[in-house]
Amino acid sequence: MPSVEDAEFGTVTVRRSTKARYVRIRVAPNGTLRASLPKYAPLYMVKRLLKESREEIRTLLKDHHAMQVFESGMQIGKSHSLIVANVRTENTTIRREGLKIIVTLAKSADITDMAVQGSIREAVIEALRKEARAHLTKRLKYLADTFGYSYERVRFSHASGRWGSCSSNGTISLNIALMKLPFELIDYVLVHELSHTVEMNHSDRFWQHVAAADPAYLQHRKALQAETPAI
Repeated sequence: MPSVEDAEFGTVTVRRSTKARYVRIRVAPNGTLRASLPKYAPLYMVKRLLKESREEIRTLLKDHHAMQVFESGMQIGKSHSLIVANVRTENTTIRREGLKIIVTLAKSADITDMAVQGSIREAVIEALRKEARAHLTKRLKYLADTFGYSYERVRFSHASGRWGSCSSNGTISLNIALMKLPFELIDYVLVHELSHTVEMNHSDRFWQHVAAADPAYLQHRKALQAETPAI
């Protein structure tokens, strides 16, 4: 998939479409920019839109990341932490060492720079994916076995505005952003999706299944509404 590099916004992924009539830039669920482009239009049209629409794009990103600014000392998920090194180098680097995400800033960079935040976000996504595979896989199986549910398989994603979903063939999809939540809210989402394996709706019978496994589901459901699955 082609992309455009921008000094301020970082990598902008470009998707060509026969249905697109003009260039459009939006913020993807993972916080990066995506551009849709008519099939035979040149890439420079994306660069031109970036140049001409910087204020609008900054506003889009600010609104998307209003509650998601990464700072030194921040806890990431359940076991990772973000650390900004006390040294400056020629180029900004971000690496994972064990359970630490270490940011070394360039002399001219600031951690609030959009390009830096975008790079940190990619490292955070990988950390959350690792945690999700370790915790959610086991926890989902435990809850299924405990309450008598079965499912075909589980998959993980972050490119969605939903915490989870369940397909008619029994595939449960979980957003790795679940690892940002308290454990009781994680369990509520897992129970919610397991209940969909027998009731593919939100009928009274569906909520009876949820309540049987999570008696405090109304409280958890309300608390979840204050959270966002964006990373």
